[in-house]
Amino acid sequence: MSGIELDDFGSLVERPDARARRDSQERWGSLVRPATGLGKAAEIADWLTAVQGVVPARPISSPRVLLFAADHGVAALDVSARPAGTASTLVRGVLDGTAPVSVVARQLGGVPVEVVDMALDCDPAELPAEVTAHRVRRGSGRIDVEDALTREEAEEAFRRGMAIADRHADSGTDLVLLGDLSVGGTTVAGVLIAALCGTDASVVTGRGSGVDDLGWMRKCAAIRDALRRARPVLGDQIALLAAVGGADYAAMTGFLLQAAVRKMPVVLDGVVGAACALVGQRVAFRAPDWWLASHATGEPGQAKALDRVSLDPLFDHGLHVGGGVGALLALPLVQSAAALSAELPAEEAPAEPVEEDATA
Repeated sequence: MSGIELDDFGSLVERPDARARRDSQERWGSLVRPATGLGKAAEIADWLTAVQGVVPARPISSPRVLLFAADHGVAALDVSARPAGTASTLVRGVLDGTAPVSVVARQLGGVPVEVVDMALDCDPAELPAEVTAHRVRRGSGRIDVEDALTREEAEEAFRRGMAIADRHADSGTDLVLLGDLSVGGTTVAGVLIAALCGTDASVVTGRGSGVDDLGWMRKCAAIRDALRRARPVLGDQIALLAAVGGADYAAMTGFLLQAAVRKMPVVLDGVVGAACALVGQRVAFRAPDWWLASHATGEPGQAKALDRVSLDPLFDHGLHVGGGVGALLALPLVQSAAALSAELPAEEAPAEPVEEDATA
C-alpha cells in the first residue's frame, strides 16, 4: 500500500465562499433591527452560506451523528473513571437507545446516530457487523511506553475515515455532528494538544470522565511520558497519530480533512474532536473553516486546541459527558440560523421625506 500524501490536502481543501459570507452579512441590515440583533445565530447563518455557497442559507435537512469508538491502552494506568477496555459498554448504550446522545436524537425528531468501531477491545461478534466493519485492531498500545498503532494501521484508519466522509457526502448528509466513544481518549487528546501547542502536560490535563486528584496526577504523568515520544515525530502527522494517537484519532482526522475536501460541514463535540482538528489543521490550514465547535467542555486541552485552530464554542452549559451530546445539542441552533437566513422577509426601506416647496 502506498503512503498517504498529506500534502495534497493543502491544495484540495478550499476556502468557503467568502462572497456568500459577505452577502449574508450585508443582508441582515434589511432583515432585522439592529443588523447585529441576532448575534451568534446570524454568525452561524453567515458561516452556513459560506460553506454552502448560496445566499440565503439552505435548510439543514439531513444531519447525522457520527461517533468513532475505541479503547486506548493508556487507560490501564487508571487515568479514567471507567475501567480500561470498556468502551464497548458506551457503544451498547447508543445501540440500545439509552445513551444521552440517543435520547437527544429522538427528541430532535430521530436524527440518525452511527457508531464506527475503530479499535474497541472486545470480540467483534459482540456488536453488529455494520458497527465493526471498519475496525483496524483490537485496542491500542500504551502510549507512555509504546506506539498506539503501527504506521500501516494509522494509514489504514486514516483512509477509512476518508472513505466514511465520502460515503456521507455522496449520500447527501449536509451536516455531521462528530463525536467519540472511548476510554482513555482524553489522555490521548492531552498528549496531541500539548505536543502540537508546545506546552507542558499539566496545562492540558483535565478531569475527563471524572477522575479524582490521584487520577489526575496519574493522567498528567502519562501525558508527560507520552509527550517525550510525540515530540520527535511532530513533523509527520501520520507518525504522530501512530505513536501517541489511536485508530479513532487517525480515522477522525482523515474524516475531517476529507469532509473539508468535499465541502461537508462538521460540528465538533469535545476535546477529542478538538485534538483531531488540531492535527488536521497541521495538514491543511484552511480545513478548520469547514468546522464548528459546539460547546466548551471545561477541559483545558480543548480550550487550548480550539484557540489554536481559531474556533469559538457555540455555548457553555457545563456539559462534560462527551459521546456526541454537545454537537447534537448545537443542531437546533444551526437549523434555526439557516431558517432565519432563508425565511425572514426583508423590511421595506423607510420612505424618503418629501420637502415642502418654500415658495408655495
